[in-house]
Amino acid sequence: MRIAKNLLKLGALLLALGISVTDAAHARGIQTAAPSPHSREVLYQAMDNYLAALVARDPSRIQWAPMVYNTENNVVLKIGDGLWGTITGLGDYQLKFADVQTGQVGYFGAVEETNDTSAFTVRLKVDNAGRVEEVETVVVHTMFSGLDVFANKKFWDKPVMNAMVPPEKRVPRARMISIADGYFDTLQLNDGKIFTAFHPDCNRVENGMQTTNNKEFAEANLYSIARLGCEDQFKMGFYRYDDELRARRFPLVDEERGLVLAGGFIDHAGRLGTFKLTDGSETTSMFRQPHSFYLLELFKIEGGMIRQIEANFITVPYKMPSPWDSF
Repeated sequence: MRIAKNLLKLGALLLALGISVTDAAHARGIQTAAPSPHSREVLYQAMDNYLAALVARDPSRIQWAPMVYNTENNVVLKIGDGLWGTITGLGDYQLKFADVQTGQVGYFGAVEETNDTSAFTVRLKVDNAGRVEEVETVVVHTMFSGLDVFANKKFWDKPVMNAMVPPEKRVPRARMISIADGYFDTLQLNDGKIFTAFHPDCNRVENGMQTTNNKEFAEANLYSIARLGCEDQFKMGFYRYDDELRARRFPLVDEERGLVLAGGFIDHAGRLGTFKLTDGSETTSMFRQPHSFYLLELFKIEGGMIRQIEANFITVPYKMPSPWDSF
């Protein structure tokens, strides 16, 4: 009874000061159960509006928030700069997903710029009034990226990425992020140990190229590991040259679709030369100069396992920071 009275007194005091109970909880970092003002349909419409304005090269067609944070390829740009001035169209591949809890919507596809088609990812954050307040974009310009291995890129629909996860195969939001983070732990200084769970049918697509269960790609590009599936690649310890998975972020979680969007960097110190795989065979690191990859990576999680991965990344200076680290 005394506790209840004290809570009532606290609530009355907060209201007298003009502070809501929800505001006080937020000030202490406590998550409240307030309903989200967003819906999947509204967020998808926000993305559709953004893409239409982008293709038209007309930022004035977007309803912007009073303060907008906009980056392209890990650099803060003014609205209307960068891709806004060079785009000539969108490719047919269009994968949308949304986080109604945080008001964010993501997109994987392809963008055309006169004489080339590039892998393209964009993340938007929409405020409670439906205005765009954050834009994060990755455009993989293969000819300037040093990623010639992805020159024969392709873009295609993957039904598993669009499918809703049956309720009995869903896992809690925090667990979804943990599974995705475990993938990065497995990739970092890869020595054959697995720190996540892979579905037997797991596949990965990077910059428009399937890099798992792809014998043709393995033979054509001397990337022999591409013939194996997701988990088997990591069990081989092939990615030991990935020194650090840095500045990890998980800004968007689509719980119904089982999708987690991650951002961050893969740092390559370039010091590792020849090394042994877990089967005793030797291989040579493909990276012998310091550099980093800046990435946006999408994980499909079903039944507590990673079913599909889609990543777009570019080469940036070694240890380059992210504008989103301090935002």
